[in-house]
Amino acid sequence: MKQKGMDFKHKEVININDGKRLGFVQDVCADIETGAITSIIVPGGKKLASMFNGGNEIEIRWQSIKCIGDDVILVDI
Repeated sequence: MKQKGMDFKHKEVININDGKRLGFVQDVCADIETGAITSIIVPGGKKLASMFNGGNEIEIRWQSIKCIGDDVILVDI
């Protein structure tokens, strides 16, 4: 799974355990030394509430990503 950070823009994240839509990728985290992506960030909780408090993100580790498609990312969390 070789991907660039910008390739994740506008992809929806879905948990394969319960089929729940977690949201769209908001940001990516990378190892500064290697440049490898270590996790992705999606907004968490209620969308309206997270707009005001800003701290409700879900960080999904790279190891939890099972499949990256054209439109969605499947994760196992």
